Amino acid sequence: MFLKAFKEKSNRKYINKLLDAPKVAKSCNKIKTIVVLLCLDDYADFEVFRQYFRGLGLTSPKHKVIAFTKNDKFESSQWDTHFSPKDFGWNGKINNVDLKSLIDEPYDCLISYHKKDILELDLITAMSKARFKVGLSKEEERLYDLIIDIKPQEIEVFKKELEKYLNILNKL
Repeated sequence: MFLKAFKEKSNRKYINKLLDAPKVAKSCNKIKTIVVLLCLDDYADFEVFRQYFRGLGLTSPKHKVIAFTKNDKFESSQWDTHFSPKDFGWNGKINNVDLKSLIDEPYDCLISYHKKDILELDLITAMSKARFKVGLSKEEERLYDLIIDIKPQEIEVFKKELEKYLNILNKL
């Protein structure tokens, strides 16, 4: 129990270190590739995002929907990748090969679709090389370039707002 608290503290410290580092200028390129981080507790319908991306004309085969679950024994074939707390070590160390490749891939947009403050999702968001980051949570505003403050169940509102702001920012 004590080790878990120390591990969380070391990872939270690592996130703060990443967020305090100088930022590289964001690109003004159009969005072509998107990755979505979902928390299964908040929202579990990944197919909605794939249909939404097709509707926006984003048809890259590199789009990914990644699921996070607190259950270490969760197995599902419907997700591109899923991860749990066991995939994380101390000081921001990632123990999952798929997760490491996701972080290192320079996606055009990362959507963190969760409202709860979840350390592992914050860590992935902070470590990601994505050029534009969108989130729902106001817990750690430094993680995101755009925050759409809605409940995860309000997917239709999210889709309308995201499209509106991406058009305003000339990303679509």
